[in-house]
Amino acid sequence: MAVTSTVDIPHEVRIAFAHAAVQHLVDGLGARAVHVKGAALDPSLVPSRSYSDADVLVHPSDVPAVLSGLRDHGWDLINTFAYGSSFEHSATFRHEDFGLLDVHRLFPGTGPTPEAAFEALWSERQTTSLGGRPCAVPSRPAQACLLLLHAARAGNDAKAARDVDCVWTSATDAERAAVLDWVDRLDAHLAFSVITGTLDDHAGDPAYGLWRVAARGGTRVEEWRARIRAARGLRAKLTVAGRSVLVNVEHLSIVRGAPLTRREVVAEFFARPVRGVGEQLHRRRGSGT
Repeated sequence: MAVTSTVDIPHEVRIAFAHAAVQHLVDGLGARAVHVKGAALDPSLVPSRSYSDADVLVHPSDVPAVLSGLRDHGWDLINTFAYGSSFEHSATFRHEDFGLLDVHRLFPGTGPTPEAAFEALWSERQTTSLGGRPCAVPSRPAQACLLLLHAARAGNDAKAARDVDCVWTSATDAERAAVLDWVDRLDAHLAFSVITGTLDDHAGDPAYGLWRVAARGGTRVEEWRARIRAARGLRAKLTVAGRSVLVNVEHLSIVRGAPLTRREVVAEFFARPVRGVGEQLHRRRGSGT
């Protein structure tokens, strides 16, 4: 009798090979990508930091080719940029062997444009081996800065709090100075103000509301208002406003573990505004207004 055995591949190995597979694809396309967070993070920044997926920041002009290439090589798109987050910064893919991958077209909090931020990170990139393949990563101080920008939109998450403690609160004066240099270079002052507790000093910034909701929480209505205000130009604002009334079919399919039926989409379409009003009333009662 033949005996069938299965090998349980460690999670860290799968993620490392996800990075390697993406880098192989990027190299073949002649594209540019910087691997961020997770397995790509310098382990001395936050010792024993856990991760659940691979994160890759792709130069904006290369994003369409990379997305197409991923689909052609066994990666299934499960969440698009529009519905990935309020910052619309990443698309999520899943591979049968390598697990989850987030393809970033921008890193929330950086500016003045995604292209400028990428070029700044690329200009001082380093190389590390992931899954046996050389991969570009930001310099150590830039990684610390990106980790803090990521923590700025994580609310009260314990993992984010540990990141802040390791790379900012407990950092040396020299390490802090290096982080602040990257805050300047990436024009990341608004997002970084969450870390320093000075967010309200930026209340006049169009993106202030996005960071306030991300850092402190908020209702769906508050989030979509913030997204509309942050959108640049009338056409972009109208697009975001139109999307706010639609059902996020991608997210609900993931949550429920199966594609939604047409009836479920219709039911969710009418249930969402009811929940939105309920959230607003609950928030007002909680604040005593």
